[in-house]
Amino acid sequence: MDAVPHAVDPQRVAEHGGAVMRLVDEIFPLVEGFYVDLHKNPELSHQENRTAGAVAEWLTRAGFEVETGVGGAGVVGVLRNGDGPTVLLRADMDALPIEERTGLPYASTARGRDDDGQDVPIMHACGHDAHTACLVGTADLLAEARDEWRGTLMVVAQPGEETLDGAVGMIRDGLYTRFGRPDIALAQHLGPQPAGMVAHRSGTIMAATTNLRVRVFGTGGHASRPESTVDPVLIASNIVNRLQTVVAREISPSEMAVVTVGVLRAGTKVNVIPEEAYLEVDTRALNPAVAERLHSAIDRIVRAEAAASGAQREPEITVARETGVTANAPGPTAEVVAAHRAYFGDGYVVELPEPITGSEDFPAFGLPGDPQPVPYVYWFLGSTPHDVWEAAPGGTPYEKMMGVPTTHSPFFAPDRESTLRAGLAALSLGALTYLGTPEASGTTGGQPAMSASSGPGDGSVPAAQAEPPAPVHAAGGDERPEGPGAFEPGYDDYAPAADSGARPTAAPVPPTAPYPGEPYPGEHAPAPAASDTDGEAAEGDSTAYTDMDRYLGDEDQAPEYGPPPVGPPLPPTAAPPPQGPPISAPPPQGPPISAPPPPSGAVPYSAERDPGFGPYPAESQPPQQPGEPFQQGEPFQQQPEPYQQGEPYQPGDPFQSGQPEPYQQGEPYQQGQPYQQGRPEPYGYGQQADPYQPAHPEPHGPGQPGPPYQPGTGGPHDPGHPVEQYEPYDAHRSGGPAEPYDPHYYDPQSPGRSGDPDQDPPQDPPYRL
Repeated sequence: MDAVPHAVDPQRVAEHGGAVMRLVDEIFPLVEGFYVDLHKNPELSHQENRTAGAVAEWLTRAGFEVETGVGGAGVVGVLRNGDGPTVLLRADMDALPIEERTGLPYASTARGRDDDGQDVPIMHACGHDAHTACLVGTADLLAEARDEWRGTLMVVAQPGEETLDGAVGMIRDGLYTRFGRPDIALAQHLGPQPAGMVAHRSGTIMAATTNLRVRVFGTGGHASRPESTVDPVLIASNIVNRLQTVVAREISPSEMAVVTVGVLRAGTKVNVIPEEAYLEVDTRALNPAVAERLHSAIDRIVRAEAAASGAQREPEITVARETGVTANAPGPTAEVVAAHRAYFGDGYVVELPEPITGSEDFPAFGLPGDPQPVPYVYWFLGSTPHDVWEAAPGGTPYEKMMGVPTTHSPFFAPDRESTLRAGLAALSLGALTYLGTPEASGTTGGQPAMSASSGPGDGSVPAAQAEPPAPVHAAGGDERPEGPGAFEPGYDDYAPAADSGARPTAAPVPPTAPYPGEPYPGEHAPAPAASDTDGEAAEGDSTAYTDMDRYLGDEDQAPEYGPPPVGPPLPPTAAPPPQGPPISAPPPQGPPISAPPPPSGAVPYSAERDPGFGPYPAESQPPQQPGEPFQQGEPFQQQPEPYQQGEPYQPGDPFQSGQPEPYQQGEPYQQGQPYQQGRPEPYGYGQQADPYQPAHPEPHGPGQPGPPYQPGTGGPHDPGHPVEQYEPYDAHRSGGPAEPYDPHYYDPQSPGRSGDPDQDPPQDPPYRL
């Protein structure tokens, strides 16, 4: 290429990114479900056929020209959108032979066979499932927001990154000759930083690596006669010990170098000295001179140890795979960093002070050694849950990163929502840094910095601006919310400013059928055109309107991400909300209790005489003074001590001297509170049912209008609904829980009782709702 494409102004990139990211809430449940599906169904290197099929179908539905089988299981999607630069976005798809121990509800239980034919567990322990989910999500977002950019978007899903040969395989299969040479390549990788952070470094960001295979030969024999053998196990053991001195004694302390023996195999039976031993050695270095010195030392030590033990055959040393350093182009890196900071805010974008000792094959897309290499930018995306980060030992970021599960660990479990949302934003903004139009085509000027935990559409739009052309799922407010993306300050460069607000919750992923095979289900997606009658979206439609069921589950029940909703059912949306205070009765008049003692010989109401709990018969109804609040179900007592007006009611305090608590105007009705003057008596004497349902917790605050009574929700007048059991009021007990009402219960201590239930009239039932 002739020159690096001109980058758009960072603030303009943030504005374009704001317009694009306002669409994220539409597709985020699908991206999250896609991630969960990939995590549950990992595939080893160069076996990523299921994953590649899912990626290809997503890109096809988003309107990309898609080609599969590039360099093996690789997928390439191209979206042309007018004149402009070509930007390559890359993600890797393969998993590792590790048994997952995260305990996640969607943890992998998959198994497969490695290159040697061994049955091994498989886990996405390096975050490639998140990389791929963010790749297809970003492709969908940019396809949906084509008005915000111009140029060509090339999306590459790469196989075989863990074997360090997938990128080279795609290049050799004609990636650039078949689909065009990009002007810049971008990629990201999960890191141990707090979830939602973005970490950059200009120049060398990752080390070079070489994997060596070593085979040493001995002379086998019986374990009881070692003197007649040359033991290759001993030779291999000496090689392992001697290699530990290379970095300590042959490499300058100012240089970074790593030598690790990761594989050592020899023998098949305890009483047999084998014929040979096998080792695999991994090296890391930041410059070619150090890497060459490591390889020379390894070759010398292996051959010397074999000779020292009297081996009759020279060892075999071969290079299995290797890749050079990952060195970001300084100019493009500065441009992407500026765009990320303009959108995320300074606190969420950091620069790494030193390179990472891990390695990547992504530099192959930059064509190293070519007279006109392709510049690239590669960054890290924090993924550690914030509670795990806070609990990690140490007082500095580097001390904490040593104590959290990181990639290639069986306990590696990224914070799902914060990581995916930040990954979608970071990759989209990286592309828009070069694809975004310099003109003020965006409609989100003044886009606030997005916190790592917030939805990228949570910023506010100035009122003077036009509405964006796509649906907006954004809530107002310029403050970045707190949550997993907003942790406490004090961690040097990694600590963002303190935030406030609430973290949005992603919609749960619905259970679905497994992929692949059957035709793509589309009956739940609105048809984008009248001609689309078979449920299949036409080519070019965004998966924002696609049912992604085949990616979101399998035969097992999908995990639940939260408890089901509780509380009373809500009223229909078309019904107007209740008006006025909860109780519109006039305020109470006079003292709470104004009735005189009952006349001697008064006969209370009997449940035996009227099992249906009907009103008092006219001939036996006790006299009642005008304005007197009748206490239904309370036996007539001598006049109790008057209630002191304004005295607060103590929850759980038993009623004293039979004195009930007066109802306060505007106070929501509390379950078990007896009826007081000025309040319409519920469910008695032919009155309408009380809109408050005491069988359910009241979903509104004190004094707020509640939902109207809904048939079938549990009211006493609801046909076929069983009557709720409530605690009766008992004036003869000083406290403790009340027993359920028994219509045949006889209390000999009630006033006017002789002690003989056959002679005494039935007693009054307690107050019931």
